[in-house]
Order: sequence, then C-alpha cells, then structure tokens
Amino acid sequence: MENKNNIKALVRLCDDPDENIYKQIKNELISHGKDAIPFLEKSWEDRDLDLLFQSRIEKLIPEIQYNSIKDDLKIWINKPNKSLLEGALLIARYQYPDIDKEKIRSEIKYIRDSIWLELNDSQTAFEKVNIFNKIFYEQHKFVGDKKNYDSPMNSYLNTVIETRKGNPLSLSIIYSLIAQSLKMPIFGVNLPNHFILTYIDENNINNLIKKNNYHGTLFYINAFSKGTIFEEIEIDNFLKKINIPYSREYYEPCSNSTIILRMLNNLISTYKKSNQKKRVKDLIELKNLFN
Repeated sequence: MENKNNIKALVRLCDDPDENIYKQIKNELISHGKDAIPFLEKSWEDRDLDLLFQSRIEKLIPEIQYNSIKDDLKIWINKPNKSLLEGALLIARYQYPDIDKEKIRSEIKYIRDSIWLELNDSQTAFEKVNIFNKIFYEQHKFVGDKKNYDSPMNSYLNTVIETRKGNPLSLSIIYSLIAQSLKMPIFGVNLPNHFILTYIDENNINNLIKKNNYHGTLFYINAFSKGTIFEEIEIDNFLKKINIPYSREYYEPCSNSTIILRMLNNLISTYKKSNQKKRVKDLIELKNLFN
C-alpha cells in the first residue's frame, strides 16, 4: 500500500514546471519499474491534461516499458536454462508491451495438439516431419513471407502467429518449439544468410558426434520453404556459393542465446533500412547485454 501511495504521489507531481524537480520525480518513477505504468496510464485517462503533463506521461511510459524489457532480458541471459519462447516473447514486448503471452502459448499448444493427434511411435523421423509439415503449412497455413521479407512484423512472434507469415528465423522458432514439445529433436542451426533446422539422431549421437565429418544429424529442414527436407551436402554447396569457409557451427544446433541475438540483429537491420534511428539504438543496447 505504501508503495502504491508513493507512486500515486509521484505521478501527481509530474506537471511540476521545474525541469530539475521533474527529473528527480521521473527517476523515482522509473525506479519503481513497470509497477508505475498502471498509475501513469490511469492518470493520463482521468486528468484534464495540460500539454506538459501529457507530453511527460507519453514519454515516460515507453521509457519504463523499455527499461523493464532490458531488466527482464538481463535475467533471461543469466539463466542456466533459457526458454526460447520466453526469449522471443521478451523481444516481441519491445514493439508490443501489452502482449498477451498466454494467448500465444495457447495458440502454440492448439497447433501442437493438432499435430500430436497424427503422430505415433511407429513412424520414422522422416514420416513424422512430413506429417508435421502437412498440418503446420497446409492446415494452419504458415508461410514464408517472401513479399515483405524485411518487415519487422516477421520477427515478432505474436504477429507471426497471428498472420501466419514469417521469416526463416521466426518460422523456425515456432516450428522447433512445437516439435520439441512433441519429443521430436528438432533444433535451430545458425547458417549465414539463412536460418534452418536440424533433426538430431538422438539414438546414435553420442557415437556419431565423435566423427569429425558428422554432426549427429539425420537431415535438415527449411522452415521458410514449407519444411523442405535436405541433406548436409546442400549446406556445403550453399557455403561455397556465398564464399564462406566451413565451420562446424553451420551444421549443428545453436544455443537459444544465439537465436535471440540473431532475432535482434534481424530487427536492427530492418529498422536501419527504414532509418528508424531510435529503434536501432534501443535494439543495439539490448544486443549488447549479451556481451
């Protein structure tokens, strides 16, 4: 109760004409984090606003929301077991601070359950992926957005689930999250200029991984191209085509931190193209938290 009263009192003082006093009030409100946002929003709705108060509140709310994302991302980075879904939702909060996380989880589960109904233990990995692809792409209509490839909306998980359109990374994230929940060992591979998936041979990986020319993979999946299945040699040819030397990381599963970093890089590149300097600055700051 004391904390609430303190926030309310600070909000009431946001129209102080003295900029030095307001700076102190602002810093105190920011220190309360996202707890202050409901009070700021209510004050914005209830009061007969003068322009100074309105301008300050409109700037203060996004700043607190951004700081909250930054704090939560720091916590996520330091976790020993990082949830890929949580990481992707954190980045989506940058554009959609009021994102409904439970709605997204519910939709992912709905898609997952529709695939689960068609799977059984007697099916091979190849058969399971073909069934997965049929339901994911044909029934649920997910598709790679080639027309608006660079749209930032293709990077935010909530809009990708809503529109059923995404880029290679976002589609791979959703694909792998659902697959892993179905005990299908499908993980992301951080290939240059593209992001793909690998189906790991869990039965033999401990033995096969010791061979330098084998990466414990049964096959690869292109989530951007309706789940097309392909072999290691196609990665060899792709790397030669873009003049990038062999590196084992281009064939193996990458970490969830690597995936979220790539998501941030994608967004930075997208916003640079549209000259949105503030967004680029914010996202670079989030990216630098990983250093």
